[in-house]
Amino acid sequence: MSNKPGDIINVLIVDDIPETRENIKKLLAFEEQEFKVVGSVGTGREAIKAAMETRPDIVIMDINMPDMDGIKATSEITKALPTTAVIMMSVQTDMDYMRKAMQSGARQFLGKPITPDELYNTIREVYRSTDAIRRQARQMADMPMQVTPAKATSADDADGIVRAGHIIVVYSPSGGTGKTMLATNLASGLMKKGIRVLLVDADLQFGDVGVFLKLQSQSTLLDLVSKIDDLDPDFFDSVVSTHDSGLKVLLGPQRPEYAEDIESVPASVSRIIEKIAGGYDFIVVDTNVRIDEQLLSLTDIASKIVLVATPTLASVKNSRFVLDLFDKMNYAPEKTLFVLNKVEDERARDRVTIPTETIEKYIKRQAIAKIPIGEQMILSAVNKGIPVIASKERTKSPVKELISFAEQMDIMLMGGPADQDAQDNDDKKKSSKIGFGRR
Repeated sequence: MSNKPGDIINVLIVDDIPETRENIKKLLAFEEQEFKVVGSVGTGREAIKAAMETRPDIVIMDINMPDMDGIKATSEITKALPTTAVIMMSVQTDMDYMRKAMQSGARQFLGKPITPDELYNTIREVYRSTDAIRRQARQMADMPMQVTPAKATSADDADGIVRAGHIIVVYSPSGGTGKTMLATNLASGLMKKGIRVLLVDADLQFGDVGVFLKLQSQSTLLDLVSKIDDLDPDFFDSVVSTHDSGLKVLLGPQRPEYAEDIESVPASVSRIIEKIAGGYDFIVVDTNVRIDEQLLSLTDIASKIVLVATPTLASVKNSRFVLDLFDKMNYAPEKTLFVLNKVEDERARDRVTIPTETIEKYIKRQAIAKIPIGEQMILSAVNKGIPVIASKERTKSPVKELISFAEQMDIMLMGGPADQDAQDNDDKKKSSKIGFGRR
């Protein structure tokens, strides 16, 4: 299968060995009607600069380079240029190298030396697989600025607006921390008029989101895996469940053994989420405790990672390990938010958990939220199939703390109520000067 007639694929070559760059350039020259080399550089930093200048369709990137390796350069390029796809190459072809390449955002991995057919076919395949991304980018570029957004035809329609697409990954390396409770209530707390929220159960073996919300569906994540490259919005909507509150929920597989079918496709969950992110303002992802390729591909694309712990020795120790790992993966410190759940009253004489101050000092992070123990209230909400945050007892713990946490996330990612009030006041002042009503 060839590309569309007339398509010229622009390629940037990155390798610290001049002979390798020249050989790849010569191979592509044999197919000059299909491929065009727009640049050839020898370092990671040069690659970023050249990519920003030439905006290639494909970057062929060596993994090992002196000043900045291909992993870091790929991460920077894919973040800055969503329409540019990276093919990583290396003489090292073990699974660790491949995993790191995919985590950085690479679309394919090739072992050196590369045969002509392998090179051509891989470029074509990757170019085709990213066609939807390029199409969306073109549509956004051609879209006129609207004073009044187009109105949705129904509550289920993706109203034609490209939304913020903030991805919030909720993770804990320990079981029993209340991670699913927090993810469910965070998603519910972010819901308000005009805001689209999706909750994804990415605990592929033993996800409990459906249990917490009393949702059952024959359609799950599993139905989307075979359609990732050509994921249709209408089909995606048909798979998503709707809670009584209006919250959209993408459920995980119905049985543990089905997880293997999803895990067999590299980074499948994160790729699905990336495809549909523009249809939602917030996507909250519940995860399992295992650190694997699926999890790391999710944390890579996350706007924020919510790391959940309880004030116990094992949970705090594991959280420290996770923060160390994220540091090694070059995540910015502000990307990860630390949340303490099941916090006991510090004034109680019989408290048996570690004091919050001690935990924060040990992991060198302040808890953005401290959710008190509220087992009875939470259990009651689960039995009813509603988020505890929807309780009428909004001034009681842990409801008020969960509401506060959701509000913090809203303000952090979207500007939130406080910033919106300021914007509304500013709009009023402007409208009085230029004669137009508020948008």
